[in-house]
Amino acid sequence: MAEVFVLAEHRQGELREVSLELLTLASDLGDKVTAVLLGSGTDEFANRCANFADRVLYVDDVMFSNFNASAYQAALSELIKKEKPKTVLIGNTVQGVDLIGSLGVELDVPFTTDAIAIQMEGDKPAVTRQYYGGKINGAVEFKDSEMYLIGVREAAAPAGEGGKSGEIVKVENPVTVEITARRFLEYVEAQVGEVDITQSATLVSVGRGIREDKNIPMMEELAGLLGADLSASRAVVDAGWLPQDRQVGISGKTVKPKLYLAVGISGAFQHVTGMKGSELVVAINKDPDAPIFQYADYGIVDDLFKVVPALIEKLKETKG
Repeated sequence: MAEVFVLAEHRQGELREVSLELLTLASDLGDKVTAVLLGSGTDEFANRCANFADRVLYVDDVMFSNFNASAYQAALSELIKKEKPKTVLIGNTVQGVDLIGSLGVELDVPFTTDAIAIQMEGDKPAVTRQYYGGKINGAVEFKDSEMYLIGVREAAAPAGEGGKSGEIVKVENPVTVEITARRFLEYVEAQVGEVDITQSATLVSVGRGIREDKNIPMMEELAGLLGADLSASRAVVDAGWLPQDRQVGISGKTVKPKLYLAVGISGAFQHVTGMKGSELVVAINKDPDAPIFQYADYGIVDDLFKVVPALIEKLKETKG
C-alpha cells in the first residue's frame, strides 16, 4: 500500500490551512494518508487532521511547543525511517523551506520544493514547478527511489471538506537527546498595516487599469459598500497608490477570501498565484483576452469606469 506522509503545520495556536490542503492532495497520491503532527497540547489539531487522514501520528512533547527545524528534522527522520512512506509532503512555507532541504539530504532521497501540481505517473510522483517568476512551467522527473520528498506551495490545491475519521496514534517522542544547535527565543509577528488582507473575507483588488491614484477613493467606496477591504496588484503598489501590505501576489501576500473582486487587473501569474485560492472570483476588465478571466467565476468585459459607478449606485439603492 502506497502511503503518503503529510507534515501538519501549526503556528501561534492555529493549525495552518496548508496542512488541510496537503492532506486533501495526498488522497490523490496514495492509498493511505498519514498526518504527522508534532506539537504540545495540540489534541484539537490532531482531531482536525483526523478528518482528512486515515491516520494521525501525534507526538505530544514540549519540545515541539514552537517550531524548531532541528527538532522537527530529528523527529521526522526517525518516524520516516520507521514507517517508510512512499511520499512525504511538506508545505513550502517559511517553516517548510527551513526543514525540507536538510531532511532530504539526511534521508538521501530525491526531493524538490515549491511544487504547484503533483500527479502520479506509475509509482512515481511527477511534479510541476514554475520558473522565471511564473512565466514558465517545468516538469520535475525523479530518479527511481523508495521514497520522495516534496515541498508544496500554499494554495496549490484546495482544502477539501474532510469526512474521514482517521485513527489518532500517540507515539513517543523519537528524539531522545536535547536539541542544542537551535532554540526558540520568541515569535515576532510581521508588521501589518491597518488591515491584514490575509484575513479578509471579501477583497476589492485594483490594478493598473484604474489609471491614477485619484481613482482610489472610488474603489474604497465600492469596498466599503461591499464590506470589503482594498488590496492591489504590484503595479498599484509600485506606483505608491496603496501601501506594500495591500499587495497580492508572489512578492506580496497570499489571500483566500470568500469573494475576490478584481478591478482593472490583467491577471499576470505573479498576481494570480496570490489569489487563486479565493472561493469566488469576479473580474472587471475591458480586455476580453485578459488572463484574469481564466480564473474568474464571473467576468464583466467593459470599461471599469462605467461598471464601478453603476455598481456603487446599485449597492446604495439596495442598502436603501
